[in-house]
Amino acid sequence: MARKKRRVPAQFKEPVKEEDTPKKAFQDEFQSTVGKKIEEYSGKFEGKGKTLTYALAAVAVLAVIVGIFYIWNKRSTNAAQTALGKAIEVSQRQVTDNPPPAGTGQITYKTQKERAEAAIAEFQKVADTYGGAVGEKANYFVATNMLFFDRAAAIEKLSELSKNSGETGTLSKFALAQAYADDNKLDEAAKLYSELAAIDNPILAKETINFALAKIYEKQNKTNEAVELYFSIAKTASEAKDAEGNAVPMSSTARDAKAKVEELNPEKAKEIVEPESTAPAGGLPLGM
Repeated sequence: MARKKRRVPAQFKEPVKEEDTPKKAFQDEFQSTVGKKIEEYSGKFEGKGKTLTYALAAVAVLAVIVGIFYIWNKRSTNAAQTALGKAIEVSQRQVTDNPPPAGTGQITYKTQKERAEAAIAEFQKVADTYGGAVGEKANYFVATNMLFFDRAAAIEKLSELSKNSGETGTLSKFALAQAYADDNKLDEAAKLYSELAAIDNPILAKETINFALAKIYEKQNKTNEAVELYFSIAKTASEAKDAEGNAVPMSSTARDAKAKVEELNPEKAKEIVEPESTAPAGGLPLGM
């Protein structure tokens, strides 16, 4: 009996060259996941005071850690991969007041600060040992973990890292923009989000960046600019097609953008028509 081939998750695959694929409006699984995570955390903590807002900035940035590691790890040496993976494992350990079950060897922390400090120690070892691109990535994780307890130092470090080109610089700039937005430094945040939106192929989805920028415009009472961005996100998503030309369901971010247009400009919202599902009735779930 022939063995069934295992499917490789889209976010773990090597990037496909642009000339080898049709130019369709498309969002990969990694981008979709990252955008969804950030919007979930934004909805949960927004408007609940600075303490929770700062927690949002730290948690939203760290929400992408595991996915980023799987994208990066093929480009590093095995030793660097192992070290970076160990540090990430520490940063993901459970925070709880309850002791771990006896005999499991599980390590837990009582506070996010305690866990972040332990993770930083591991990431710093990676940065000191390997340097180069791997060290740069480790320094990014150091900065994002510092958001939990030393915000000023974290922002300073992210500011330096954001000047770099490539994925680390992009992610650092996004984290820095979030931090500025949380500190109500709206002009600084808008500038960084605008720079990210201008990048041809950012590691973060364009709709995630533009949604964040639109929210800044709202806070600045630039309603028209906010509506245009929300509309662009929703309209583009409503017209997106996959490689076979089928309609693609709107992401949660796009649906939220559509809701914002309906709130701020109901007439303009009528121009956005969500795609109808093309799935056959009674068919098997996707991937079955």
